[in-house]
Amino acid sequence: MTAKFDMNCVTPLQRAVAVCAIAIALGACSRNLSAQSATAPAVAAAAQPGAAAAQPGAAAAPASAPPAEPMVRSLPDFSQLVDRYGPAVVNVEVVEKAPAGGGIQGLSPNDPLYDFFRRFGVPAPDQGQRERPPPARAAGSGFIVNSDGYILTNTHVVANAEEVTVRLTDRREFPAKVIGADERTDVAVIKINATNLPIVKLGDPSRLKPGQWVLAIGSPFGFENSATAGIISATARSVPGENYVPFIQTDVAVNPGNSGGPLFNMAGEVIGINSQIFSRTGGFMGVSFAIPIDVARNVEEQLIRTGHVVRGRIGVTIQDVNAQLAESFGLDRPRGALVSSVEKDGPAAHAGVAPGDVILAVGAHPIEHYGELSGAIAAMKPGADAALAVWRNGKEQSINVRVAELPEQQQSVASRGGKPREHGSDSAGALGLVVRPLEPREKEQAGTQGSLVVEEVTGPAQAAEVQPGDIILGINGKRVHSVKELQDAAKSAGKSVALLIQREDAQIFVPLRLP
Repeated sequence: MTAKFDMNCVTPLQRAVAVCAIAIALGACSRNLSAQSATAPAVAAAAQPGAAAAQPGAAAAPASAPPAEPMVRSLPDFSQLVDRYGPAVVNVEVVEKAPAGGGIQGLSPNDPLYDFFRRFGVPAPDQGQRERPPPARAAGSGFIVNSDGYILTNTHVVANAEEVTVRLTDRREFPAKVIGADERTDVAVIKINATNLPIVKLGDPSRLKPGQWVLAIGSPFGFENSATAGIISATARSVPGENYVPFIQTDVAVNPGNSGGPLFNMAGEVIGINSQIFSRTGGFMGVSFAIPIDVARNVEEQLIRTGHVVRGRIGVTIQDVNAQLAESFGLDRPRGALVSSVEKDGPAAHAGVAPGDVILAVGAHPIEHYGELSGAIAAMKPGADAALAVWRNGKEQSINVRVAELPEQQQSVASRGGKPREHGSDSAGALGLVVRPLEPREKEQAGTQGSLVVEEVTGPAQAAEVQPGDIILGINGKRVHSVKELQDAAKSAGKSVALLIQREDAQIFVPLRLP
């Protein structure tokens, strides 16, 4: 079973299942629980040569270290926070649009018999008994940021919504309108027609530190205004497939239905929107992620003002820098965003950014992890100048790039693929590669500037997950066009090699550790 990221919406059926699961869990508690405590061992002073002898009959009192001051004196009490800001947290219920083209009435698309009935036109077991299938429903959470009815939630809560209903803690219900939704950050703004509503107070996520207490309020499994507490596990966390959000990671219990709800600090300020969990089971397993409120607030303002979000771009594909890549490029430690490819005629290409550059900072903002670069550039207005600190050929230099607007389209992602060829192969020695020159027709079809294609992989290349069909472009920032150039570059590269490859339409650096 593989780990996955779950968006935390919940259906009414899931609520009923949750109640049953709770009843079962209450009867399955362990009876063999015991508390354990630890005491600090006493530290005895060692006798020193030449010390005065103790008087007869006197007992020597061992010296002991004074007790350490506790770093945490008591557990926090969140009751005042919940009383003060709980009424600003709402339940969001959604009736989703029917899927295009309809479906088989009475059967879920996940049912093994669904394709049979769809392909051969056989009526489903209860088809004809109902005029139409019941509408799909889901639920999540949100919080009021404006007393006139503006509410923040997650895009995946209201995506494909036909009807949205907001329920307050005083049981009033309002139909809501979706003002706008941004898929890249998973932030949506909805509005209800009401005034003098309770609102939350917004905080500053940049001041967060791992270990600080935080509180979530939401509607897990439909249980409205449930409060759960925990600590911040990490900040500026990159999540696979999410390049524009430096997530706040916590161990706060977040489950289906918590999506879109607020994450509070101890001052009662909202510092994030609960969005995702990392789970092998579909339920909470101690790892949850929240969107920083400053990211959400920027999206909110643009959605209310224009209905869409404008972001900056410079036209590079980037990846993280691990220890092997840092050694390969002569960095003192792993940091920055490694440029694996540059868009032809894009802003970065015009400014002179090249594959193999490591971007260490944007203006005064240092880049520790590659995801921070995406967020920093995306927050800039198109037309602005981005001052990049770039590591190239063992030294740092500055490059100014004019920021362009990011189009709303899917990014190209490196994928696993490629088929091996069987003729004209040669060996690349210690790298564990068998390669051959590309024919002109193959280069044209692949749309590549590379000249070598991988036939077989063993040893270091296999361990680094280089694949047959990958096209070799260079080593440690140097382009290679022949097997001899590849062999010579490998011999002079040292123990760590940064191999630049093209895999389908994407370029990536792959670190190899040589024996």
